Amino acid sequence: MSLAEPSAPAAPVIDAEEALRARRERINRIAKWTLPSLVLVLSVLAWHLYVTIAEVPHYILPGPVRVAQALVSDWAVLWPAMLTTGRLTLLALLMAVAGGVALAVAFTQSKWAEMSFFPYAVILQVTPVIAIAPLLQIYVESAFVAALLCAWIVAFFPILSNTTIGLKSADHNLQDLFTIYGASRWQRLRYLAAPSALPFFLGGLKIAGGLALIGAVVAEFVIGRAGTGLGLASTLLEASYRFNFGRLYAALILISLMGVVIFAVMSIISHLALRKWHESALKREG
Repeated sequence: MSLAEPSAPAAPVIDAEEALRARRERINRIAKWTLPSLVLVLSVLAWHLYVTIAEVPHYILPGPVRVAQALVSDWAVLWPAMLTTGRLTLLALLMAVAGGVALAVAFTQSKWAEMSFFPYAVILQVTPVIAIAPLLQIYVESAFVAALLCAWIVAFFPILSNTTIGLKSADHNLQDLFTIYGASRWQRLRYLAAPSALPFFLGGLKIAGGLALIGAVVAEFVIGRAGTGLGLASTLLEASYRFNFGRLYAALILISLMGVVIFAVMSIISHLALRKWHESALKREG
């Protein structure tokens, strides 16, 4: 009796599955941008219809058209204010990264340093920055420096906490291997602890970026009351006093856009740093 004929190759089935998977990926990529855009358009349209049909006064709720006009007509005021807020945020974030990483390394290298200074880092984190800002305004001559310190205080702790956890999260088997080969403390830090801490640091960086902007805005609200003319938050506050709600909403929209841009930049940095080796950024089939 002859053997049965071998079955036909399954290549067509595999090709169909791959084509279906590629189609789903394309749909997901398109939906990732179109769905939020659609929600935004519908929200703005609903906003416009509400203020138009209900005849809401512009000093209570300005329509999107009036806000857009304010963005254009008041750009000479909004642009310098946005640059000031952006500079505050960026400098505070850079200071938080430098100080947080340096202190995290010190904590992991010395238990005495961690026991001595970590409680004070927690105290800075849990103390409301709105309570610290008036004191800084008294003791620091420059309003910009006072606002910068407020923003730094808010952004500092996530970098410190996440980086410290990451530096302590190196695989224990690899630590034993480094011990067997007699690695120095610097070699352990550079080749073992730092790579394991990178995902934690980048996660903290995403949080700290938004918090730096929040800290800058809060500081501007408090310090800007004295007429210092700081960034967008001070502009927003002044507009509320003058019942210029078009400018107020324009400043609020610019603050929100700055937050979105900061988060997007931090996400891109994280993706580029992790995409080739870390599980959180690797693409899996399925």
